[in-house]
Amino acid sequence: MTDTLPTHPGATRHPAPGDGLTDTSRAGFALLALAVGGFAIGTTEFVTMGLLPQVAQGIGVDIPTAGHLVSAYAIGVVVGAPLIAVLAARLRRKTTLLSLMVFFAVANAASGFATGYSQLMVTRFLSGVPHGAFFGIGSLVAASLVPKERRTWAISMILIGLGAANVVGVPLTTVLGQRLGWQVPYWVVGGIGALTVLAVWTWVPWQSITAEVSMRSELSALSRLQVWLALLIGVVGFGGMFATYSYIAPTMTELSGFSEAFIPVILATYGVGMVGGMLVSGRVAHLGVLRGIIVSLGAIAVMLAAFGPLAHHQVLAVVMVFVLGFLPSILVPLLQTRLMDVAREGQSLAAALNHSTLNTANAFGAWLGSLVLSAGLGYEWPSRVGAILAVLGVGIAVLSALLGRRTARVS
Repeated sequence: MTDTLPTHPGATRHPAPGDGLTDTSRAGFALLALAVGGFAIGTTEFVTMGLLPQVAQGIGVDIPTAGHLVSAYAIGVVVGAPLIAVLAARLRRKTTLLSLMVFFAVANAASGFATGYSQLMVTRFLSGVPHGAFFGIGSLVAASLVPKERRTWAISMILIGLGAANVVGVPLTTVLGQRLGWQVPYWVVGGIGALTVLAVWTWVPWQSITAEVSMRSELSALSRLQVWLALLIGVVGFGGMFATYSYIAPTMTELSGFSEAFIPVILATYGVGMVGGMLVSGRVAHLGVLRGIIVSLGAIAVMLAAFGPLAHHQVLAVVMVFVLGFLPSILVPLLQTRLMDVAREGQSLAAALNHSTLNTANAFGAWLGSLVLSAGLGYEWPSRVGAILAVLGVGIAVLSALLGRRTARVS
């Protein structure tokens, strides 16, 4: 019996535990291992937003200043994703994934031991460094395990860990943080990171390195205009969502009148929306990746424009939080697939840059949100700024489509 999973050419697998499993089962367990990592990453990325008042009080700063901790994590992703993707170009993907998760577990545990604002800023930055590279390299592994037409689905199965984190991980750790101290969630995430190391070691296949892969081939992706346009779509399109969600806890208490104890339910609602969006994304991709991106961004713009006014009504506020999770989650796997299509031989860097871009949007959006809040404009305004950004994202996506058509006609 051969020991090879269904892969694209050039990706091979060496013997691993569980060789009695079918190829489909092996691929399923590998995707599960990567999804556990996504669950850990999603929990640590979003739990700070849900505990922003508690974290601010614990380290002695106001809420807009504590919002910079969200930006610090995002900046770590932005810096780490391209750097690791290029430096690890000649390493086996499984080796890189294991190393990233060990670093992630240690950095998150360290966040729980931080005693002040400056220390927590540093540890949140370090916690974000492995984020983009893990998802980027993990997406390439996932895509290699299934037929080409199922790539977006396989990628969404990893990213669904983010949604599951917001359904279970973030609400649960938010409750723990509210009752036991804001440090506890970071220690829990460190433990999940350690579990991910074990799961990746056990289930993710070893894949050979093709001779063509090098730092130069990865960097070649940066010479392609369509790569930059796809990245810009992510920055602008998602900036508005993060401007809104970064301050979701005080928005729900101030505008909607929910008690602080209800915030975990709000976060779980967002997570359910994320899971739904991830499940739908694969089907949307069959209609055309770029077309799906344009339609999704248009829907996000409408949703964000309506978010502020509707948030004053509790039932509608919960509905809008669900949609806030649903629509952008359709977009993430579509952007990941788009980058893989236009990057050619620089796929590792491009795949990692997708998450670097999304966290540039995270930092950018949280910063814009802090500006309007510090100016005293109220919690309705971050989503209004976000609607404008989403419209700009639609414009960039349309430009990308037009340039692609012109290039196709010329060739």
